[in-house]
Amino acid sequence: MILQSLYELYERLKTEPDYQIAPPGYSLQKIVFRVVLHPDGRLHAIEDARIKGNDGRLIPRQLLVPGNSNRSGSGFKPLFLWDKPEYMLGYKSDDDNPERTTDAFKSFRERHLGLREDIRSNAYQAVCIFLERWKPAQASGWPVLNEVGPGYGVFQIIGQAGFIHEESMVQDWWSNSYSQRETSPDGQCLITGDWAPIARLQYKIKKVGAQGESQIVSFNDLAFESYGKSQSFNAPISEPAAFRYATALNALLDGPISYKHRFTLGDTTVVFWTEKPTNTEDIFAIFAEGQLNLISDEPGQDDRIRQKIRLFLKALRQGKEAYPDLDRKPDRTKFYLLGLTGQAKGRIGVRFFYRDTLSKLLDNLRRHYSDIAVVRQFGSGSRHPDPEFPTLQQILDETAIRRQNKPDRKKIPPVLEAPLLRAVIAGTPYPLGISLAIMRRIHADRQVNYVRVCIIAGYLRRNLKKEVSMCLDNECKDPSYRLGRLFAVLEKVQGEALGKINAGIRDRFYSSASATPGIVFPRILRTYQHHLAKLPEGLRINRERLVQEILAPVKEFPAHLDLVGQGLFALGYYHQAKELWTAKDKKEKEKGGEE
Repeated sequence: MILQSLYELYERLKTEPDYQIAPPGYSLQKIVFRVVLHPDGRLHAIEDARIKGNDGRLIPRQLLVPGNSNRSGSGFKPLFLWDKPEYMLGYKSDDDNPERTTDAFKSFRERHLGLREDIRSNAYQAVCIFLERWKPAQASGWPVLNEVGPGYGVFQIIGQAGFIHEESMVQDWWSNSYSQRETSPDGQCLITGDWAPIARLQYKIKKVGAQGESQIVSFNDLAFESYGKSQSFNAPISEPAAFRYATALNALLDGPISYKHRFTLGDTTVVFWTEKPTNTEDIFAIFAEGQLNLISDEPGQDDRIRQKIRLFLKALRQGKEAYPDLDRKPDRTKFYLLGLTGQAKGRIGVRFFYRDTLSKLLDNLRRHYSDIAVVRQFGSGSRHPDPEFPTLQQILDETAIRRQNKPDRKKIPPVLEAPLLRAVIAGTPYPLGISLAIMRRIHADRQVNYVRVCIIAGYLRRNLKKEVSMCLDNECKDPSYRLGRLFAVLEKVQGEALGKINAGIRDRFYSSASATPGIVFPRILRTYQHHLAKLPEGLRINRERLVQEILAPVKEFPAHLDLVGQGLFALGYYHQAKELWTAKDKKEKEKGGEE
């Protein structure tokens, strides 16, 4: 279903100019330099072909070029009128095998000179003259080749706007040559069901993980083959169908507007699209990446994107009545979500594939954010406010060790990504592993922050069907929740009595207090009495009354708390701490107003 969905997507994308979908025989490639020639074949210059991106930085220019970059197998396979510097110029930065680079240039030159009689274009003849005269040693005199970095180049005649591979005579020859190329045996295509030439090797997919180009369908070992069929004949897909699905997927991953179709989740590259153009498709990746700063009123922001994000957030907040404002017929429009990961031996692994209607997507997103909703620790008026809609990556980050105040994403268990995304997109229970991982991090670093409490609350509500309040619940009698509240008050009293200290009771006792309260609380309550005595009388009475109110329903301190109890403990601690600090902030504001 994955390849069939991508095959169908190609038919849609080829009608939309923004995607610059390649026709058969061509591919969209990133070009970083150009070799500019005089009409007589003399070299004019080797220039930077990059363009300025939206952020002002130089980025590769995307061009449709003949053929593709698939160089499977051994030997030299020069491309036609475009290639890397080692083929076009016999130059490679930090070259550890100069002899191979020289041979690569010779193969490029021989291929083009061999077509000299077939392509009578004057511009093509200039390329041939240049290749005859060019000495690879000359390339070191052009520092631009090091400035642009690794990438592809093209040829251009000075004074002409287009490139040589775009000339009509050259393109006519290429189209005729492509249609007459040697094809594979016919077979029944698994995607279309038609009898057609079967692709011996599948097209390569770009920008998945750290790999440059890989295949999503491949058989590169005898262990993977069966019935005497080698290579991709094990999964017969016709040449036209293979071209279409790969071109569509590459457009989403690495095309001119790939930013609205792809985002990362841990080590997974996630691709999102809808069966027809929609507002949701335009901004879902922005939302998933947490880039909601685009709705600011700063000059230069895209008003259309800003408005679409507002409509999307309105749909999440208000429900079905707001869906039609975002997209027409959301209950009849399908969305697709594909998770890919780079693997060894030039392969791409599929982590997950989901499809459903936009209405179901919005319903499940709303349910997710309702299930994880808790009062924000730092509201919208704060310098760094907590997100109203935490992203999946922010949730996963809370399961990882932090180094220099940044999560070490290499330590995030990859088994959490797909189940967590499935829980959000499909409305299934949250994975137990995410709750366990969050609790482990809380015990390790004693930080009970907003995002961690969100996932704890979500697990309690969705998986265990518990009623959990968004903010402080004075009526909750659960001992675990009450003890979490009590711990927050004891920590507050210590801070009020001693001020800032190196290691408070949270640093020293949180883990043990939330796991074995029967052992720890009698000890810290004795310390609490010493701290209480140092407070002013009014504050002392207030804190003592609060502690008594919290402990009133608690008959005894439990010897142990299980995972659920530890989650309620964390929730009670967070709610009570938020309430204590909110009260302090209100008093300071009121005091400032009086003055």
